[in-house]
Amino acid sequence: MSLSVIGAGFGRTGTLSLKSALETLGVGPCYHMIEVHENPSHADLWSSAVDEKQIDWSAIFQNYGSTVDWPGCYFWKQLADQFPDAKVLLSVRDSEKWYKSVTNTIYQLLSQPLPDKKSASYPQRYMTQKIILEKTFDNRFEDKDYAISVYEKHIQTVQKAIPADRLLTFDVAEGWSPLCEFLNVAVPESDFPRVNSTEEFQQMFVKKSLQDG
Repeated sequence: MSLSVIGAGFGRTGTLSLKSALETLGVGPCYHMIEVHENPSHADLWSSAVDEKQIDWSAIFQNYGSTVDWPGCYFWKQLADQFPDAKVLLSVRDSEKWYKSVTNTIYQLLSQPLPDKKSASYPQRYMTQKIILEKTFDNRFEDKDYAISVYEKHIQTVQKAIPADRLLTFDVAEGWSPLCEFLNVAVPESDFPRVNSTEEFQQMFVKKSLQDG
């Protein structure tokens, strides 16, 4: 199996809904940050990648047909080069809404102190903080204007780098049609997935915190 869709959009742009949608369309399994929970050894691979060590991407993606969300979106250019036949899916949303969503979800988790290095959760937490807070936002996410400028520049960079016939800039609010046309597949009869709202994320985070505690 080889990646056929590479998600270049930042987290909180409907990526979990996209994961479900792509799997419904037969372009799966789809790799998402939640997959790292299921594959703990991947955290070290991603950490090596962010340290610019040579990575065998097939070791991570050998069982996946697509990828969305962090950590994959941080490496969109490397993946686009590694899988030249894959299409690139750039998920977007309104900048203000995106920042508010990240602030109320992912950032609440990432801003927590790291667990002890001996903890089973340490490798993933460390990798996630490094990729998102440090490498993507230069540890300046709380500077709203700066964070939004990073988000918007990322969109522009992807749009300039990827040929138009290989790229879809997509808002999940558009539903099935643009995505299905891009992938040349039939539109499902089911509604487009809508999952992982801010409220759902927060409930999941509280539950996880209780379990970890």
